Amino acid sequence: MLGTSSMEPEPQYDRKSEVKAFDEAKTGVKGLVDAGMARVPRIFINKNFQETDSAGDDGVSQSTSVPVIDLQGIIGDSTLRRKVVEEVEYASKEWGFFQVVNHGIPLAVLEEMIEGVRRFHEQDAEVKKQYYSRDLRRKFIYNSNFDLYVGPVTNWRDTIACVMDPNPPQPHDLPEVCRDIIFEYSKQVRHLVIILFELLSEALGLEPDYLRDIKCTEGLFLSGHYYPACPEPEIAIGTSSHVDADFLTVLLQDQMGGLQVLHHNQWVDVPPIRGALVVNLGDLMQLITNDRFKSVNHRVLAKNQGPRISMACFIRTNYKAGENADIVYGPIKELLTEESPPIYRETTTNEYLAYYFSKGLDGTCALEYLKL
Repeated sequence: MLGTSSMEPEPQYDRKSEVKAFDEAKTGVKGLVDAGMARVPRIFINKNFQETDSAGDDGVSQSTSVPVIDLQGIIGDSTLRRKVVEEVEYASKEWGFFQVVNHGIPLAVLEEMIEGVRRFHEQDAEVKKQYYSRDLRRKFIYNSNFDLYVGPVTNWRDTIACVMDPNPPQPHDLPEVCRDIIFEYSKQVRHLVIILFELLSEALGLEPDYLRDIKCTEGLFLSGHYYPACPEPEIAIGTSSHVDADFLTVLLQDQMGGLQVLHHNQWVDVPPIRGALVVNLGDLMQLITNDRFKSVNHRVLAKNQGPRISMACFIRTNYKAGENADIVYGPIKELLTEESPPIYRETTTNEYLAYYFSKGLDGTCALEYLKL
């Protein structure tokens, strides 16, 4: 039986056993809500919220905002393209986050992707259980918290995930309720990713195909998150403060809000813009650019309204994905000088992800592990 958030001391609390019971129920956070849970179970209580997940000393900033970049017309208009490249460079150096509009993916596709994630999570629990797994070798998985057994606090969300590149699933591997839109959305995102990496290459002073040629665009891992309404959002967290373990993430979020990015020690809201996509750089991008571009902490707040739904596309090869996961990445030599020597040693996706997964979303920087 999962415990509740009583204010009385409970020395008998056995987190390991309660986490195991939650996992074995295979119904996720939504299962708790559907069962009428009125208090947040102890495994979700973020006891160090003010220290680990709260804003910096200056609180939540209301005076600054994440850059929004318009991609309209960048193909064929060299003057406009240079302007957009400059905007991407600024956002990548100063924020590690930006939103893109007029990116070429139809609004109808975006909205259907959100609905596809909703349809899966709002199915009967018994239907969903057949997909519940922590085996990353499976073509499609559903669970709650990838780091359930190693993270310091359980996050208030459930997730579906699949690898779409390389070695994408067959249609029969995916649930019918979201099958078609996952294939369509993935195809559209792949086109956008190529454009984004070209802009990032140019922002680094490199040829447009540089990052693609060194295989930074290899791999596409999808995670569809479902954040139910939380009865006690002040003591829980939707997603703990973390950085992403990839080169780049393309995030589609619904209109619920809750995503925040840490900028100059202040949490800044990333407000939903209908039709926009959020782009953020991951640790592997910071590594290969030798800290020129930034991978920054971000989080999702728990809310007493919901569900909040999002679809994150992580651009990296999947863990243990064969030879592609053994490609060696290090600081790009063209960006190194005597004044700017390499900060990090070389690594592979396999090595980096093994370390990232072993520590979970504990608030520490995985890149410290690779510093020279």
